[in-house]
Amino acid sequence: MRKQLYLMIFVLILSFANTVKADEGMWIPMLIGKNYEQMKKQGFKLTAQDLYNANGSSLKDAIVHFGGFCTGEIVSDKGLIFTNHHCGYDAIASNSTPQNNILDNGFYAKSYAEEKPIGGLFVRFLQRMEDVTAQVNTATKGLTGAEKSSKMLEIFNTLSKAAVKAPNIEANVKDFYKSNQFILFVYERFDDVRLVGAPPQNIGKFGGDTDNWEWPRQTGDFSVFRVYASKGNQSAKYAVDNMPYKPKKFLPVSLKGVKNGDFSMVYGYPGRTDRYLTSYGVDLATDKVSPTIVKLRDIRLKAWKTEMDKSVDTRLKLSSQYANIANYWKYYIGQTEQLKRLKVADSKRTEERAFTEWAAQKSEFAGLMEQYADIYKSIDPISVQRTYINEGFLASGWVPNAISLGRAYSAVAQKKGDEAFAAQVKTSVNEAAATYEETYVEAADKKIFAQILASFYKDIPVKSQPMFFAAIAEKYWTGNPETTFQKYADYLWENSNLIKPEKLKAFLASKATLEDLKKDPGYQYAVNLLPADYIKTNFGSLVADFENKKAELDHLYLKATLERNPGKLMYPDANSTMRLSYGNVQDYSPKDGITYNITTTIDGAMQKYIPGDGEFDLPANLIENYNKRNFGQYGNDGTLTVGFISNNDITGGNSGSPVINGNGELIGLAFDGNWEAMSGDIAFDKKFKRTISVDIRYVLWCIDVLGGAKNIIDELDLRKNTPAAKTAVKKK
Repeated sequence: MRKQLYLMIFVLILSFANTVKADEGMWIPMLIGKNYEQMKKQGFKLTAQDLYNANGSSLKDAIVHFGGFCTGEIVSDKGLIFTNHHCGYDAIASNSTPQNNILDNGFYAKSYAEEKPIGGLFVRFLQRMEDVTAQVNTATKGLTGAEKSSKMLEIFNTLSKAAVKAPNIEANVKDFYKSNQFILFVYERFDDVRLVGAPPQNIGKFGGDTDNWEWPRQTGDFSVFRVYASKGNQSAKYAVDNMPYKPKKFLPVSLKGVKNGDFSMVYGYPGRTDRYLTSYGVDLATDKVSPTIVKLRDIRLKAWKTEMDKSVDTRLKLSSQYANIANYWKYYIGQTEQLKRLKVADSKRTEERAFTEWAAQKSEFAGLMEQYADIYKSIDPISVQRTYINEGFLASGWVPNAISLGRAYSAVAQKKGDEAFAAQVKTSVNEAAATYEETYVEAADKKIFAQILASFYKDIPVKSQPMFFAAIAEKYWTGNPETTFQKYADYLWENSNLIKPEKLKAFLASKATLEDLKKDPGYQYAVNLLPADYIKTNFGSLVADFENKKAELDHLYLKATLERNPGKLMYPDANSTMRLSYGNVQDYSPKDGITYNITTTIDGAMQKYIPGDGEFDLPANLIENYNKRNFGQYGNDGTLTVGFISNNDITGGNSGSPVINGNGELIGLAFDGNWEAMSGDIAFDKKFKRTISVDIRYVLWCIDVLGGAKNIIDELDLRKNTPAAKTAVKKK
């Protein structure tokens, strides 16, 4: 049966059916198979080998997993990388000071020597993929539950280790279709990545939170980096004498622009989707989990914003984490709204009723939906409290820091006398303390801490609150939650050695022991919040039972769904592995009487321009060159295109992905989705789903005309007229 299932999945992936629209789906490049015929019909002109070739160079070799959280593309034979401004935001902000504020003013290196090394940033190139379903299924045959999970991890590690042939090689096994298929991914990692350029953030983040997830959009969301290698073109840690990496492939750049209906392809690393989530999961997300996340992030954003508006220094300190939290704060608002508007839970219930009728005749799948109902009924009462753990209690940076410090001191105590180990631990905790200090703003941090605890007290019935929390509320009670937890925050800030950076550094520099740490009131609070311990102490095995049973049911549901749809082409959920999606540049009509064009222009940016505004200000030299209509080779019809939309299927992680035309040329950088289709991670909306991209010509204009970085432009292979398809993806 397992062998038949494996063959069935493989056939489903490689067979083409017209039941799925081509613009929906994040496809595994190795298994693109018969999709290629549809891609050709829509305008793709390269060969299937150009998409993915494990034994030779192909498009995959020009795509990098940027830092593990975004996508980038190689655009020159000297290792130049384009990605989004918001992907490079932390690197840009961390290299900014009030005296040299490159976040606000922009930055372009005019030579290799001016490029800025970014500690901790890496890129990975995918070398190959290998289907290892048979090996995993053989190793786990006859096993169930925890025993199967343990064995699965063991075989994953065995397969991954066998694929690692050098220190710079990384490998991991990922599951697909809820553990019905397994693929090994092998990467080459490069750790010397340097910042080459970025526009001022009033270009790179133009529109701010107001325009986030919206179309029309005029955001120049790009930044430029370079990957370096040793003199032998091998991966190496940062060194002054490293040289720009010579890639296997890089993307040529098209200056032709786009028109409605043009072929478009997005190649990158989408993060997570959950499109096979049941109606029970959708209801839990929209009714309980997402509203709680929005509330808790709102507390953080408001506290930070108040302090950021007071000084440039504070704004630079908090800009990166503010942007990260704000992005998905708005996302969860939009996702909930669209899931309800589209009645996704109702649609899933209709499908689940049909599934139940079909499954009634299959002993392996009968009663599946009833089991889903039971496990969600068990988790529902604690879903809000559970959400508070990561989004609330651990939101204050000193709390996870204190937890980590406890682990470190415990490890040293267990290896008493091992001076080398103790020195290593001391270095690590000092580095963690320095990182914590970088974003510490006392007024904001204390306010966030107190307000989240007050919110928890009001949201969770007193009888359901954990004992440690109830004890705090009782001891510091003033008559209302707000002043009670403000009083507790004041106490901690004055009496703990783990919160204020100067006291933390002094504590770490002292001869304090694990016993001293245990006496600290901050640690006594934080130690209750280790997620696994918190869950075990307050919920017993409920959460673990839910997760294990859900994984089991999800596996069966996907297995049944594949069996039930033998002629249907079905793509797996995104899981941070390389995917491509293909479709077309396409306009849309969100409401009766309204049609959104495929492009926005710099004219639209000027119409939104508000001098001095935090979201809609523009640089003086942009306005100057706009007034002169100085668009150079990047303009068209007397203006300059800024952004465009296509119906490609993307999600988080795709940020920075190249948008590629039918000739394999770069036409834009994907950076966002549209408000009307924010249900996309759970339910793809074929009518409204759009990818928002910054037009590559606007990127180049900002670099060249505004930034004066002709040296960067000179590295690129610019295409005004498309050459023969076979040479469109440049090979070195």
